[in-house]
Amino acid sequence: MSKGTRAMMMGLLALGVVVLGFAAYVRLAPSDRAVWHVSPVTGAPADCVVQAAADSARLACVLAAPPAEVLARLDAVAMATPRTQRLAGSVDEGRITWITRTRLWGFPDYSTAEARPDGMGTRLDLYARQRIGSNDWGVNAARLGAWKAALGL
Repeated sequence: MSKGTRAMMMGLLALGVVVLGFAAYVRLAPSDRAVWHVSPVTGAPADCVVQAAADSARLACVLAAPPAEVLARLDAVAMATPRTQRLAGSVDEGRITWITRTRLWGFPDYSTAEARPDGMGTRLDLYARQRIGSNDWGVNAARLGAWKAALGL
């Protein structure tokens, strides 16, 4: 084997190790509940329209049902979403955070919902954001839109 071939093989091996290391980090890095399980409330109007940013999305609605019922329905919708698991919170707490991972790489996105009394109904605030990168290409807004539709809003 020539020096050039050996150097190219070593370079490919090093690249493979870097790619596998990044893939392992994306899938295995712990999710700190103190960082991700935070209130999604921003004071934005509860117009029930998904508001998208480059790396996140928000949604706020006022519903007639009690907070526990609203959050339980949303939890069922979220848990039925592929590659989604609960990170923290509960219906009793009034706030839940879920992790949804992309199919190929397993990039984590975090969605937090909080339901609380608001006049004669319940204000539901949702905040979906990515952990890695600076642009989610509308994935978080699409997820919140799908959850909104599944709730019949």
